[in-house]
Amino acid sequence: MAAIYDTESVDGPYYLEKVSIPEDSEDGFEYEEISVEEESVTEEEDLDSAAEILRNRTNDSEFVPEQIPSSSKKLRSPIHEVVDDFFRNFLMKMGMNKTLDCFQTEWFEMLQKGTLKTNQVGFVPDIYTHNQLLDSELKNIQKERDSYKQAAFQAGETIVKLQKERDFHWLQHKRVVQEKNRLIEDIRRLKEHYESYGPALKQLNEKYQTALRQKMLVSIERDRVSSQVHNLDSALCNSHSSPGTRRLLKDSGHSPELGTKPSVDEVVTYDPAKDPTKSTTTKHSKDSEFPVSTRINPFLPQIKALSVQSTKISGFSVTNFIKAHTMAVSYLALHPRKLLVASASDDHLWRLWKMPEGEMVMTGEGHTDWLSSCSFHPRGHCLATTSGDTTVRIWDFAKSCCVLTLEGHTHATWGCSFHSCGDFVASCSMDNTAKVWDLNSERCRYTLRGHVDSVNSVSFLPFSNILLTCSADKTISLWDARTGLCAQTFYGHRHSCNSATFNALGDMIASCDSYGTVKFWDVRNISAMMTVDTGPHPSNQVAFSPNGQVLAVASNDHEVKLVEVASSHVSSLLGHNDTVQGVIFDHKGKYILSAGYDGEIFIWSYLK
Repeated sequence: MAAIYDTESVDGPYYLEKVSIPEDSEDGFEYEEISVEEESVTEEEDLDSAAEILRNRTNDSEFVPEQIPSSSKKLRSPIHEVVDDFFRNFLMKMGMNKTLDCFQTEWFEMLQKGTLKTNQVGFVPDIYTHNQLLDSELKNIQKERDSYKQAAFQAGETIVKLQKERDFHWLQHKRVVQEKNRLIEDIRRLKEHYESYGPALKQLNEKYQTALRQKMLVSIERDRVSSQVHNLDSALCNSHSSPGTRRLLKDSGHSPELGTKPSVDEVVTYDPAKDPTKSTTTKHSKDSEFPVSTRINPFLPQIKALSVQSTKISGFSVTNFIKAHTMAVSYLALHPRKLLVASASDDHLWRLWKMPEGEMVMTGEGHTDWLSSCSFHPRGHCLATTSGDTTVRIWDFAKSCCVLTLEGHTHATWGCSFHSCGDFVASCSMDNTAKVWDLNSERCRYTLRGHVDSVNSVSFLPFSNILLTCSADKTISLWDARTGLCAQTFYGHRHSCNSATFNALGDMIASCDSYGTVKFWDVRNISAMMTVDTGPHPSNQVAFSPNGQVLAVASNDHEVKLVEVASSHVSSLLGHNDTVQGVIFDHKGKYILSAGYDGEIFIWSYLK
């Protein structure tokens, strides 16, 4: 043993060998694998469960104390350490290098002289090793105690926070329960109030059915009287050369030219007081009278002449375009006699253009929001406009200003249309209604209620008192403008109906919806004729050609769709860079004008 120590001491200080701990530990403790899982405190768990989850979370993730040998472990020193090695290690540990050098010098000198008896050198008692292990364990336990103190402090703060949150949520729960009970009580009282209206609603429904039957009887009687008038008219025409007839015409103050047919107005004078369909509401001294419905459209010969001409949808091509507005153009309207076009725009302006040159004639400014549509007066000297500012304005071209502002709608107005007599203008709005305005008395004569969603377009049948509306509730309705009552409703669209219009003869209606579906309706038979799919992009406006053979559709896919009514064939006009919102034909069907989001008006010419 001494020889071995002597050899190692020559090379340098002595170091303890590395001790390997066998796998079969004598403490007998089985360690389980701890899986770190995030637990969450739900509203249903109580405070104890929350605290338990917090402890698990603390033990698993946040505070992991050092693994310290338990005090219950058996302290042992498997390899004893000799005194000289212990002394050397002690001096090295304390940094006493000079003392260590003196000790080793004297030790080796005595070893060389043989005066040192190595067999008398003993081992260090186990108590010192035990004291070292206990000191190390004490330090580790103190660290573990400090970490547990910190964990306990944070756990206490977390518990206080959870208690406050619990109290807050409990107060919120009590408040919600109180509000729920109050709402239940309000609903109960509303139900009782609603049930009290049952008899009144039933009575009003009976009155409505009675009025509807009377209206049908009056309509039948009116048709019978109209037939009698036509018969008398024919009799007068056949006997205009007889002395009695000439005397009758002379007494009445009329002297028609030879070969002309006297109109119905000349034979029977319309008396509004005797018209059973006239509204019984309070009359104004300046109120206008609606013309009779038996008037004949004076443009029928021109329309029939145009219907003989065939129009091919492939014959249109773009010939000119103008930058009309700085913002989107929402609508185009054609002058009743001249090739003048009015445009309404999102820039709060309307403008008048001479076509096909594209020369600007006039600009109107006065609306405080975007313009949605415009319509010419039948005589062509005025223009009506609708806007997002909920008003309808009448503009006089001679005065170059707004001469009348009609207010009554509660939301943005979408469209307007003049009556062929020029005394009335109809408007539609996002407030689910349409209104008929009297321009002489400057007031609303009737409010057309019946649609359950925004009314998107309105138009008068030329030389008639029939009004056409379409709505976002997917329906199209025909109204009697003299009474404000709905005469017929067409069902068939599955999406919001954006536009509807009559053909020139007035026997067909075309409508389009927000899914690109175009439908044709027979006015006489009150039925759908055919359906054409131009989608899936929304269609914004439809317009018939003067001969009624072609329908133009303004689409969201930057195209103008042309539909042949006879064959349902669809073709497209390409040129716009953005959504097309408005499209119209000219008086003879030689031009198509379209406009949209790009602020430009395109002129498409028909080239045979």
